[in-house]
Amino acid sequence: MIYIGADHRGFKLKESIKKFLSDNDYIFEDVGAFQLDPADDYPGFAKKVAERIIDRKDRGIIICGSGVGVDDVANKFSGVRSGLAINEDQIKAARNDDDINVLSLASDYISEDQAIKIVGIFLETEFSGEERHSRRIKEINKIENNNG
Repeated sequence: MIYIGADHRGFKLKESIKKFLSDNDYIFEDVGAFQLDPADDYPGFAKKVAERIIDRKDRGIIICGSGVGVDDVANKFSGVRSGLAINEDQIKAARNDDDINVLSLASDYISEDQAIKIVGIFLETEFSGEERHSRRIKEINKIENNNG
């Protein structure tokens, strides 16, 4: 399952990504915003996505103006490894090496075409499972669980 959410600054991009997901037969749930509201705030939408990431196969996509705000919120949740997209190669490495399960996008700094390409790579790239990458994720989990 893919969960997607965005504030007012990411609303238009979210709608474009939803079309891409639908056109490519991905199963997804939009957690909001459901209408353009210039007074809404990104933390609530990032929280809704992050709370739903409970299975290794679940993925999330969150969008705000800078991408930093939603990324910061999502990474507060246990089991969430959110990465802020810079470019296609970086997201491929983030999935392959770091097994990120939430993609944060900066609607103010990325084109719709770039975002769609990045989303496709995020969804199609599998975690390598290499020992060194798995070891690092275990270290992160220890820190997250206050054991490290």
